[in-house]
Parts: sequence; structure tokens; C-alpha cells
Amino acid sequence: MTEAACPVGIIMGSQSDWETMQHAAQALDRLGIAYETRIVSAHRTPDRLYEYARTAQARGLKVIIAGAGGAAHLPGMAAALTALPVLGVPVESRVLRGVDSLLSIVQMPAGIPVATFAIGQAGATNAALFAAAILGLGDSAAAAALETWRREQTGAVAERPASR
Repeated sequence: MTEAACPVGIIMGSQSDWETMQHAAQALDRLGIAYETRIVSAHRTPDRLYEYARTAQARGLKVIIAGAGGAAHLPGMAAALTALPVLGVPVESRVLRGVDSLLSIVQMPAGIPVATFAIGQAGATNAALFAAAILGLGDSAAAAALETWRREQTGAVAERPASR
């Protein structure tokens, strides 16, 4: 999808996070929702994070999906810098399997909300679907795309198990 006039921003702390965050992008592609992607590290590129989050709404973003591993400060810092909804995706880490990321993202102080999703691929996909649901409140095309996704998902479930 093109990055012109994107309603969704997908940000991640490092290139290695793309392995997880690409699932958010793929889900948005399936829904026909435009997005932009950026590497924005809370620790290594704080000025980039500040600029990205502070200008997000003026650039037309409606929601930010932020994935990070380890200390995982990116979603919370983004939420502190913008009033846009921030959807946090914990990226699985080698040492603690993403539990560290999950706890960092979910344990936000009152007043700085981050909607937090499951660790890894499922979380990235669900964050994209949640972003579509948010957009669908004011965008009938996004709402219809999400409804189609759900209908197809339901239709893909067999009524009976396949015989061996």
C-alpha cells in the first residue's frame, strides 16, 4: 500500500522486529488499509520517536501500532507523545520469550493508555484488526473489509473434523 495519506502507522524498535510486525502489515494489506512503516527506537533514536509521534496526527494518522521487544518502551513513549490510539505489540525476545516486552507494554501508568496485544504474530495481526475496527467507526470501507475478514474466518472453520 502507498504511504500517502495513511491512517495507520506501524512502528518498531529495530529491524529485527519486522519479523513480527510484518504480520500487522500483511493483515492491513488484506483489508485494503494504507499504512506507513518506520523503525523508531525509544532508546537509540529518541529524537526520531519524538518527531514521529508529535507529528503523527497532523500527517493524517489515526492510529499507531507499535511493536517492541525487551524493555519495550516504544509503545508507551509514543502514547505519551500523541493523543492518537497506540496499539502495543510485544515482540518475542530470546531471553524471556517476550514476557518482558508484554509486561513493559501492558503496565502503563494511569493516564497514558496503550492497548496491549498478545506476544508475537498473533498480537501483530490482532493489532491490525483492532486498528481496522477503530477506523471502521468512521470509515465504511474499513468496516466492510473487517466484516468480510470475519465472515471468511468463520466460513473457513469446518463443521466436522476431516477423516483420516
